[in-house]
Amino acid sequence: MSDPQPYLPPLREVVARYGLQATKALGQNFLFDEQLLERIARIPGKLQGANVLEVGPGPGGLTRALLRAGANVAAIEMDKRCLPALAELGESFPGQLRVIEGDATKVPPETLFDTPWHVVANLPYNVGTALFTGWLSGQAWPPAWLSLTLMFQLEVAERIIAKAGDDGFGRLAILSQWRSNPKIAMKVHRSAFTPAPKVMSAVVHVTPGVMPEGVSARMLERVTEAAFGQRRKMLRQSLKGLPGALAALETLGIDASRRAETLDINEFVAIARILTS
Repeated sequence: MSDPQPYLPPLREVVARYGLQATKALGQNFLFDEQLLERIARIPGKLQGANVLEVGPGPGGLTRALLRAGANVAAIEMDKRCLPALAELGESFPGQLRVIEGDATKVPPETLFDTPWHVVANLPYNVGTALFTGWLSGQAWPPAWLSLTLMFQLEVAERIIAKAGDDGFGRLAILSQWRSNPKIAMKVHRSAFTPAPKVMSAVVHVTPGVMPEGVSARMLERVTEAAFGQRRKMLRQSLKGLPGALAALETLGIDASRRAETLDINEFVAIARILTS
């Protein structure tokens, strides 16, 4: 028989007691619906005994759902105001929560865990995309993370899963899909947040896929950066500054008068593979 869950006061009570207000400068929007938070915590699958990285826990709404699921959580928070509330939460789950005060963009996750981890976070809007692309980058694959379960603005989430020809198709879609499997796990109405943002949100779930052979991750990033840096121009213009790129197009039979958004992910991978060799 499992141990009973400790009593936790309502999140709104915790926020009021510590005088916490979401700060726009930190990209904060708090979630108080505990049923919704528990649904998010279930997306990665069974977390009993698993390592989880959380970024921007704020007052600890999602954190408590992860702890109740049995996860060992390392939470990175740069807002000092939230630290006492998180410390109180940690006391209710002895040995399960470690809070790191700091900027998540400057804390390497591999320094926090000895074994692979999941990332589950309601990411601060102002750093969410930068953190996400950082977790997707690097030549080593599969990565040390087991899955990413991340809250984004709906528009960003749709860009992550976009296909060639879609309005939102671009670098983010390619970096997300060329060796990973992203999906929108659930949409979240703006009214669920305090304060309510102006846009809808969505939770994206990503698992590692198979990395194509013979391709440098950095080269693919360079190709997509050049191609989409001038996305309305033909490839012969946008790629002309990347040595060997136009010759690669010719080798592959890709019409240099096409624009970046018309190429599919396999075509970008093929270009990068030639330039890698």
